[in-house]
Amino acid sequence: MLRYIIKRLLQFIPVFLGVTMLLFLIQYHMPGVDPAQMVMGERAVTPEFRAAFEKAHGFDQPWYIQYKNYLVRLSQGDLGRSYMSGRAVADTLADRYPHTMRLALVAIALQAILGIGAGIVSAVKRRSFWDVLVTMSTSIAVSLPVFWLGLILQYVFGIWLQNVTGGAFFLPVTGASGAMPTYMYYILPGFTLAVVSMAYTARIMRSQLLEIENADYVRTAKAKGCSPARILWGHKMKNALIPVITSMGMDFGIMLSGAIFTETVFNWPGIGLLMFTAIMQRDFQVIIGTTTVILFVIMLISLIVDIAYGFLDPRIRIAGGEE
Repeated sequence: MLRYIIKRLLQFIPVFLGVTMLLFLIQYHMPGVDPAQMVMGERAVTPEFRAAFEKAHGFDQPWYIQYKNYLVRLSQGDLGRSYMSGRAVADTLADRYPHTMRLALVAIALQAILGIGAGIVSAVKRRSFWDVLVTMSTSIAVSLPVFWLGLILQYVFGIWLQNVTGGAFFLPVTGASGAMPTYMYYILPGFTLAVVSMAYTARIMRSQLLEIENADYVRTAKAKGCSPARILWGHKMKNALIPVITSMGMDFGIMLSGAIFTETVFNWPGIGLLMFTAIMQRDFQVIIGTTTVILFVIMLISLIVDIAYGFLDPRIRIAGGEE
């Protein structure tokens, strides 16, 4: 197992360096990117100021020297400073990331409870009304644009429901805190962030349970007279959950990376909204710094999932060590 983990760790390094170099080159060759103009404005930038600004920030050096300096700063936790606010990107992310983390935890909990539960019901009640309902619901859910779903939920639960109940009940539609209990602010954005992942989780869970229905160990358990509940929870679930856990691990990494559409629609003060604002303002220091953190989080979650997969399935561990 140790050899398997070391191999995955060694694969982590070149991928991270390659992607960060690609991001840096995109920034370096991006047309219209003028940090001096972003800081001082088009009319305020003189040739003397531009030359001094580029020298102070190292923009007058070749791209590979700039990339080397960027890696050195990155190893020290320095993600640069925003062109617009002048604040350190690392400090801004430290303020924003807890909001994204809490929202991701709510979304992954909904995905685990509702997604896995719906998949189990659909498989156990195959060809019943509940199976048809789950199948149709998941097919619709995976086709819904996230930003459109968020807007619809905002209207239904924030405006229409408030009018119908005379203001007696409604859900907050923006922000992460306010006059209402804090947990209520997580309901709509958490569900919006989780709905597509829930649908895929339910479909994977259903297909896995149906696939192993005729497996030898399931037939043996039935021949021994085991109850359907014991067969499901004691035999089927152990194997059916492996691809589900893998999928949920990757989904969680994406959620932790900041859902731009969800956070923008609900004005959620996380890194997704930060990234959207930086893109609109062409604040490339924030864009590159945030993207680097997102990359690291996704790769780290992927690494953890690979290692967990090796523990759950010895065949993966053995194959990985023998390659």
